[in-house]
Amino acid sequence: MDFTKKFLFVSATIIIFAGIFIGGFYYGRHSSAPEICQPFDIKSSVFCTAYRLLQQKFVDPSKISAQNIVYGAISGMAQSLGDPYTVFFKPEDNKKFNEELSGSFDGVGIEIGTKDGQLTVISPLEGSPAQAAGIRAGDVIVKIDGKDASSITADQAVTLIRGPKGTSVTLSIYRVSFSKPKDFTITRQTIEIPSLKWELIDGNIARINIYQFGSNLNTDFNKAALEILKSPAKKIVLDLRNDPGGFLDMCQDVAGWFLPKDSVVVKEVYGDGQAPDVLKAEGNAEFSKYPIVILINEGSASASEILAGALRDDRGIQLIGEKSFGKGSVQEKIDLEDTSSIKITVAKWYTPSGVSISEKGLMPDVKLDITDDDITKQKDPQLDKAIEILGQMQ
Repeated sequence: MDFTKKFLFVSATIIIFAGIFIGGFYYGRHSSAPEICQPFDIKSSVFCTAYRLLQQKFVDPSKISAQNIVYGAISGMAQSLGDPYTVFFKPEDNKKFNEELSGSFDGVGIEIGTKDGQLTVISPLEGSPAQAAGIRAGDVIVKIDGKDASSITADQAVTLIRGPKGTSVTLSIYRVSFSKPKDFTITRQTIEIPSLKWELIDGNIARINIYQFGSNLNTDFNKAALEILKSPAKKIVLDLRNDPGGFLDMCQDVAGWFLPKDSVVVKEVYGDGQAPDVLKAEGNAEFSKYPIVILINEGSASASEILAGALRDDRGIQLIGEKSFGKGSVQEKIDLEDTSSIKITVAKWYTPSGVSISEKGLMPDVKLDITDDDITKQKDPQLDKAIEILGQMQ
């Protein structure tokens, strides 16, 4: 049975980091140091020595368990690699992660990660309490319920931010336009993340919003695409703003609607001497003749960046908005025996022209910001520009 799944989600954010497994050892059935170490036959190892010392000397021995010790060691191993996307999920955290990809979980509805050493909002999810409260991509989280967030990891932040429906959390946010941090109190709700929506604007333009490349996107996009093909739409605005990514195969499927068959979607480059994988469009290319522009911003990450980069490289499609997040790696998630899982960065990805956007993001062809005043007045200059440019295209 294949337990792996490649995806490009930036969710260093919704789950709690825990680490990677030690040498295939199965945890949780023993509580003594010798038994933990026995499978390795290395009773004198630093790990086992340290464990024995904790058992012997820690002020509250009742808090020591083999399971927690192994989980903690695994966590440290993963974090020692310095890659925020290589993580181990304990069973409860794996459940949360799967819930997010399936489109439903309790929380405030934001993707967060560490960027430039700061706890940063990658994107508020569509229709979420965070979005309604005014949280924006690029916001820096300074405090969580009054606790300084400058020295905590994304996983620790998630522990503090997520909680039962109906409870609230206060985030102290710094934004470039703020003179000082501002508090946002948000009531947690059950978050239902739609895959996408589309609407007809200006009579002949289909605006397609993809909110994330989750497990339902293929079915939902196929349905929307058939509706668009039957509509008066002759041009497309592909809105990837605040789309944090998702499954790689969903991205490839969507690309197949916009690119001629066998066009390169993305190149995966591995670090162990393997030949690169070249993923190509395999769809029906029904939208390959449509004039298109793409909207991106700081919340556009991973799979949405791959799609935007492929369409620009292969078809010269213009990107409008702000620089994207810059998540240029591919992860593989492997389920383990006890319903825990491990997510490992297995490759770096490059656009069809060979460009890596890791840490750099995609630069828009037409740079245009949305200001706080625009939001207050419910204006969308990026969408307006997209419509203007499409109006000049045949």
